[in-house]
Amino acid sequence: MMIVLAAFRRLLVAVGTLIGVAIVVFVLLRVVPGDPIAMMISPGASPSDVAALRSHYGLDGGLLSQFVVWTRYVTHGDFGESISLHRDVLSLVGERLPATLELATAALAFAVFVGGFIAVVGATVRRTWLESLIDAVNGLLLAVPDFVWALALVLVFGVVLPILPLTGRINPSVTAGMKTPFYFVESLLTLRFDVLFDVSRHLVMPVLALGFPLAMVIARVLKGALNEAMAQDYVLLARLKGKSEPRLVLQEALLNAVGPTLALIGVQFTFLVGGTVIVERIFAYPGIGNMAIEAVINRDLPLIQGLVIAFAVIFISVNIAVDLLIALFNPKLRHG
Repeated sequence: MMIVLAAFRRLLVAVGTLIGVAIVVFVLLRVVPGDPIAMMISPGASPSDVAALRSHYGLDGGLLSQFVVWTRYVTHGDFGESISLHRDVLSLVGERLPATLELATAALAFAVFVGGFIAVVGATVRRTWLESLIDAVNGLLLAVPDFVWALALVLVFGVVLPILPLTGRINPSVTAGMKTPFYFVESLLTLRFDVLFDVSRHLVMPVLALGFPLAMVIARVLKGALNEAMAQDYVLLARLKGKSEPRLVLQEALLNAVGPTLALIGVQFTFLVGGTVIVERIFAYPGIGNMAIEAVINRDLPLIQGLVIAFAVIFISVNIAVDLLIALFNPKLRHG
């Protein structure tokens, strides 16, 4: 019951947050210099043509009236029409969002596995030269940003050893029969191994570029939490009973150290979704990050607003889920 009440309170806060994000984005996009209509019209367009186009996209009224009209349509699921692509914004986001979610989820899974493995090994070899070596390598790799990883991977696996595709998400020749844009998940469930193999090949480099920096962060935080847990009395008691160091880390310390790491993973996953913008651009990956750059370049106000709302919904949803998971792992939060 406590968890249900906490979730309800977070949902109320989430609604207020979304409203605040919508207001801020709407106002900022209309006070910055530049006119999206001027980028669309031809040099010989008449003033009446400009006025008609401005009215079509709802840009002919004052700021308050524009926001009221936009809010009324959004509450009915209509985010308007893209100025540059001339298509419904919600359908455009729906087409590109699955690609970004699959990329971010795969990068997170890779980061959790690699970072967790490094942290467990580091906690097992505490107070040895191996721990110092792990910390030094971790600190070195932590300083390398995701776009540098992306460029290095392009150089290695795209130029020196051209064994992986450099751009795109999937070869169009293998998508026949796919019913959803969640290519990886659908191909896995329907046993379409040709699609699964092709999607996986295209995912390798973007996943590594996004996952390596996050893995190093997870390794550092989880290792610190494990070291704190290893100094607790219940671990000392288990050691006196003859348990080996790996069993102490995995069976005694890990469950109590996972709380801070879960909070970090939630925050980093939202940053991961936002961080896909640069990586998607480098690999020409057709996700919402790449589309966001195009929307900003074209000053496509309806599309930018829809993408920002999509990012905000993901951010809020992940944070609520992480809070609930932390409560499940922490008896004090679950019962208090």
